[in-house]
Amino acid sequence: MAEEFLVEKKQVRQSFDRAAKTYDAAAILQREICNRMLERLQYIKQVPNAVLDVGSGTGYGTRALMKHYPKAEVMALDLAPGMLLAARGQTPWWKRKLPLLQTSRESFVCGDVDHLPLKTSSMNMIWSNVTLQWCNDLNVTFSELHRVLAPDGLLMFSTFGPDTLKELRQAFGGLDGHTHVNRFTDMHDIGDMLVHAGFSTPVMDMEYLTLTYQDLMSLLKELKAIGAHNVTQGRRHGLMGKSEWQALQRNYEQFRRDGKLPATFEVIYGHAWVNQKNLKTADGSHIIQMQIKPGNGS
Repeated sequence: MAEEFLVEKKQVRQSFDRAAKTYDAAAILQREICNRMLERLQYIKQVPNAVLDVGSGTGYGTRALMKHYPKAEVMALDLAPGMLLAARGQTPWWKRKLPLLQTSRESFVCGDVDHLPLKTSSMNMIWSNVTLQWCNDLNVTFSELHRVLAPDGLLMFSTFGPDTLKELRQAFGGLDGHTHVNRFTDMHDIGDMLVHAGFSTPVMDMEYLTLTYQDLMSLLKELKAIGAHNVTQGRRHGLMGKSEWQALQRNYEQFRRDGKLPATFEVIYGHAWVNQKNLKTADGSHIIQMQIKPGNGS
């Protein structure tokens, strides 16, 4: 990925911290995608006893997973402490008083998906709803997720593809020399990265969802309310001038249909399994296990 499109994790954390109080009211698309992922669980026969919700946000998916898997330990992990506090605030008060991980099935961990503070092979299922687009190198991310999953474990996720916010990207085109919209990874490249990380039989599919707005400001306010700020290294530092704002609005108006401005989201869904893991030495060399059958003698 070009350096100007790399996201700054510190800025991601701060952005979602600030959005924790406004997220639920604005995250209509995120909940819809989560619901569509939950529907797919009916085709998954696995019954995990330890589930990790990566990028759990305010806990909508975490609570649904606890309901779907009533006997499983479910861990909510997010980069932003504010999101975890909001999620924990929606847990009944008497459950929050219980000793963590002793009598409660739910726990909250602040951490980065690229450096998970978890033991190897400690989870049977990892769930992630529209979070992976905030990762700079999915090869690193998938390797870490593979490490944490136990053999026969399942990774199930959704993320955004290259056509996401294509109208906004085109409207900004030529306006200045800065980056304004994240760069998203193609579905086929994601599948290749899963295989490279050691996952088996990845299944990928995609759909387009379009939201409509009365004006451009409504779209930008909604993105801000869910914490989806521009945090790329090539972003502009400083406010946009009046003439540039007017030019941006004019550029976006070309997409108006039936009195509304569209915002396209390319939603990618994927799941993959972990089979028997390859063992490695400390320097990264693979260990080849050989089974020698006793011979008949010489």
